[in-house]
Amino acid sequence: MRQGEGWRRTQQGVRILMGKRPRERPAYLGEKIVEIRRKLGLSQNGLIKHLGLTERLFQGDVSAWELGNREPDLPTLLLLAKAAGVAVEALIDDELDLPERLPARPKSQGVKRKRSARGSARRRKVSSA
Repeated sequence: MRQGEGWRRTQQGVRILMGKRPRERPAYLGEKIVEIRRKLGLSQNGLIKHLGLTERLFQGDVSAWELGNREPDLPTLLLLAKAAGVAVEALIDDELDLPERLPARPKSQGVKRKRSARGSARRRKVSSA
């Protein structure tokens, strides 16, 4: 396999990429992260402390997630879901809304959306990675 066909060489060796094509991104993940943070009564820095990630994350990381410019990695998504008391699926599935009360007790699987789009009619974002 040549470079550019699903892998690339790094200084540490070969890095396998997940795919060749852009993938669909959750359209509402950023909004859900804002909603979780606000319902927990936290600032962006407060969220980082709450998740126990002060050594790894900065306010700019949370801001980029909330704006939809980047996505948190999977372990961080799991921590966000645990902090909110919801299943990870509730964060990444655009067909589900977060429950009204957070943190949810008992753990919520999410709430089926009642409307066809949040706020304005938006299209799904596709990453260029």
